[in-house]
Amino acid sequence: MSRLPPAVSIFGSARTPSNDPYYAMAEQFAADLVSRGFAVITGGGPGIMEAANKGAAEAGGFSVGLNIYLPKEQAANTYQNVSLDFRYFFCRKVMFLKYAAALVCFPGGFGTLDEFLESMTLIQTGKAERYPVVLIGSSFWSPLLNWMRQAQWEQNRYIDADDLDLCVVTDDLVWAADRVSGFCRIPGKPEAALPPSEALSRTAEGTFAGAPPRRDPG
Repeated sequence: MSRLPPAVSIFGSARTPSNDPYYAMAEQFAADLVSRGFAVITGGGPGIMEAANKGAAEAGGFSVGLNIYLPKEQAANTYQNVSLDFRYFFCRKVMFLKYAAALVCFPGGFGTLDEFLESMTLIQTGKAERYPVVLIGSSFWSPLLNWMRQAQWEQNRYIDADDLDLCVVTDDLVWAADRVSGFCRIPGKPEAALPPSEALSRTAEGTFAGAPPRRDPG
């Protein structure tokens, strides 16, 4: 994984059929990313994962599948040219996040929401640097973000007003690819936005170590 070019992790439902518009969009989007020099990382399964791997592989790029052992075994798609298998979700999610220059989420179920919200938590808490989190499909994602804005911010102040700016929603694939390209770290360029002490305090999982928890004496 460390030998890959800058990569984009693409999440979405394993249940998306091949005749669904989002399948075609994921395939097209992945091919566009490859043409811009990115590798594509998915969970290696069917649905959106297959579409993204297919688009990347057929465009001649790195098509990474991070497959998972499940009680009802995952059907690994045939479009992976870099393939790893994992027993544990938490290890797999580390790989999704550690090697990604951006995260892109198509509509999906609990797993997609888990991956989306974990990335939002890491960025919000400063454990990960801010990178693009793009949600494809306004009709699917906008109701969730509206609920967050109303219930979590306006009514209860469980999040800050600008926390929802950490992700963007769009139906425009070219705009989404442009946003990813505009934020991507250039290989070999120093992380000038980070203070030197923070730049050196990376953990093995790729996040920042940070300061230990404060405890009141007593």
